[in-house]
Amino acid sequence: MLAEERQSRIVSMVNERGSLSITEIQRRLNVSRETIRRDLVTLSDRNVLRKTHGGALAVERGEPVLAVRAITNADAKRAIGLLAADLVPDGASVMLPGGTTVQAVAEALLARQELTVVTNSIAICSRMTGHNGNRVFMLGGEMQTTNNIALGRDATAMLAHYSADFAFIGAGAISPAGWLMDYTREECELSSQMFLSVRTAVVVADHAKFNRYAPVRVEHFEKAAYLVTDRPPDGPLASALTALPLELLVSNNGTR
Repeated sequence: MLAEERQSRIVSMVNERGSLSITEIQRRLNVSRETIRRDLVTLSDRNVLRKTHGGALAVERGEPVLAVRAITNADAKRAIGLLAADLVPDGASVMLPGGTTVQAVAEALLARQELTVVTNSIAICSRMTGHNGNRVFMLGGEMQTTNNIALGRDATAMLAHYSADFAFIGAGAISPAGWLMDYTREECELSSQMFLSVRTAVVVADHAKFNRYAPVRVEHFEKAAYLVTDRPPDGPLASALTALPLELLVSNNGTR
């Protein structure tokens, strides 16, 4: 197979699925991993796909804008939010980064009293400040317009000074190998720090994030106590998660 034909097939496969691992491409094309890696570098340089750690992501499958994500799987995200919030008692301290699923958790937490909230999200800060005796701490940093959140070294360094009972961490993707992933290094660094700063880390993700890739891997996923979702994972991810010491909570119309 000529290089041009092979690279064209790789682009077609990645665009069809949204993301593929090197292992999956190798299985389909029956060529060496080094050949695939070279192809991915070439295609990434041409800006026809995005090379990730261990695979490739379709250019058109980058993270959608907030308004689109807000209406995607909205019912599922509300149910996840209700189930996740059920873990939190009145008076607890919580970390809430950006993202639409985490915002669903924040909405459900409006029923709680006297929470201490640490967030980098303008929407969550505005919603929870002055409500039911909450104390809200807003992280500083450069504003990212995709999620309307503060990110960067300042936000991560400020977060490191806090600890909390719970953190609710969203996902750009959870790969077939069980990697928690997101779309920017800054988001991943903040999420990684949250895993180190809380007593109970909770990952919240709807089923559309399963068996997919995003460009950057979040560290310390093994410290998660719960994965709250709307459907049980299947395929390779289901097997990968059995190696992690987390409890799977699956929503059913917002109840356990």
